[in-house]
Amino acid sequence: VQLQASGGGLVQPGGSLRLSCTASGKMVNRNIMGWYRQAPGTQRELVARITSVMTTTYADSVKGRFTISRDDTRNTVYLEMNSLNTEDTAIYYCCYSDLEFFEDYWGQGTQVTVSS
Repeated sequence: VQLQASGGGLVQPGGSLRLSCTASGKMVNRNIMGWYRQAPGTQRELVARITSVMTTTYADSVKGRFTISRDDTRNTVYLEMNSLNTEDTAIYYCCYSDLEFFEDYWGQGTQVTVSS
């Protein structure tokens, strides 16, 4: 599975961004698509994920501000990010988890910078 992420950029505090990630290749019915992020000097952490039956999970730090969704007709997962603050600055990675063969696939990462 190959993942292509897009939508990162520079935004002012309080602003919004929308990330997209499109998957291609051999996909399975049972899967999870998600977003992780990694800031300099920190470990990669889960931001949000959504299963193939539309169950969602969010990190506490983004609840109420970020919304994850997916369009399986386009093999694409989205992350709508609102009320961004400087602590959201990181490289955001898309992840596809194959729940039938227990493999994870990662996208190349997209930089999100929140700064005035």
